This record gives sequence, structure tokens and C-alpha cells, in this order.
Amino acid sequence: MTISNTGTGDVDPAVRQELERLRESIDNIDAAVVHMLAERFKCTQQVGRLKAVHQLPPADPAREARQIERLRSLAENARLDPAFAEKFLNFIIAEVIRHHESIAEDTANGQPAQAD
Repeated sequence: MTISNTGTGDVDPAVRQELERLRESIDNIDAAVVHMLAERFKCTQQVGRLKAVHQLPPADPAREARQIERLRSLAENARLDPAFAEKFLNFIIAEVIRHHESIAEDTANGQPAQAD
């Protein structure tokens, strides 16, 4: 490793440059993930409104199970830990269901569904 052990935190300029390049890539990927999640939630909000209007349940366990299996397979193919991918999707699903329950409650109380 080329980091100095002098305690000053001096780093070889080439290492610092590579670190900055990698961090910029990470920052760009993080931004893309946030934007993709925003788009996903726009779609799920529309699903929630449709379910509420037609009095469908906020959760669909069969669909959720299919999605988890699909995501685990995608994760394996991408060399990502499938357990991590499942945890991530379960977190998203829980948030979507919470939104759908809120939309259903608002709809049942005669409040218009919020537009995104």
C-alpha cells in the first residue's frame, strides 16, 4: 500500500487521483440509483391509486414473492449477493405497501389521491 505511515495522511498523488476517480463514479452511480428509485415510486404510486379506486388490497404477496425470486436471480447473474438484493427489495416493498395503504385510506375517506 502506498499510504504513508508518518501519521500525516500523505497519500501518493497517483493513488489520490485514482481514489477520486473511483469516488466520482460512485457518486454518479448513487445519483442514478436515487433517480431510478424516484421513477419506480412514481409508478408504484400510480399502482396504489389504481388499487385504491378499485378497492384492491395494498399488498400482493404472490407478486412480491415472484419479484424477490426474480431479483435474486438477477443479483446472482450480476455477482451481487442475492441475500442483500432480497433485503433491499423487501425494504422497498414495505415502503410501497405503506404508500398504498395511505392512498387507500385517503381514497376511502373521500380525499383525492396525491399526484406526483
